[in-house]
Amino acid sequence: MDKSELHQVLFDLDGTLIDHFEAIHEGYLHAQTTLGLPTASLEKVKATVGGSVPVTMRRLIGEDASDETIDRAIALFDERFSEIMLDLVTVLPWVPELLDSLQRIGIPMAVFTNKKGEHARSVLKHLGLDGYFGTIAGAGDTPYRKPDPEFTDWILKAVDSSAEGTLMIGDSPFDVEAGKVRGLKVAVVATGSHSTQQLAETEADWVFTDMGALGAELFGVSPNRPGDDA
Repeated sequence: MDKSELHQVLFDLDGTLIDHFEAIHEGYLHAQTTLGLPTASLEKVKATVGGSVPVTMRRLIGEDASDETIDRAIALFDERFSEIMLDLVTVLPWVPELLDSLQRIGIPMAVFTNKKGEHARSVLKHLGLDGYFGTIAGAGDTPYRKPDPEFTDWILKAVDSSAEGTLMIGDSPFDVEAGKVRGLKVAVVATGSHSTQQLAETEADWVFTDMGALGAELFGVSPNRPGDDA
């Protein structure tokens, strides 16, 4: 793509920049076990996440669950997740190389996630990645969640960028919808909750196996030569 026309890159977090699924699964497992509910496998959780904890919790527990049960389950999730979120997290391959390259060529970056904003900021600081981003925005920072168009409007205003000059990078249909609802270009990677085949069925402009392939195609960053943006 033409980097001269790119003024901002918005990154999703889970499944895009980091692998946090083990900790996320542990949070849901704790909630379900404590409440005596059937437990979901890691693969089930991975296939369900993306719309924020309340949305995922209702899908896992059941659409007919009472609001009181959902609220209690979310509190239990937060309790366990907060205990382990810095222990069970890794940076996905080629992410540091891409972030470093974009920073060196002067493209501003932000994180646009449905993970709680406070959790996103804590995890990125723990991993030493927070310095790459001018804005780290997530659930609870606004009344909105992806793919609400109001959330996309909010982040574009926060980073002072236009839809035309912004690229969204994520790993799920939620990310595609969050970008396309306002006409952003969207690239997705199959390193999170969906396969390349599933992602190809969305309106994404590009689908890649991983961040290495994305970096090579869109920014000329070769996985064999980290940080090369020639």
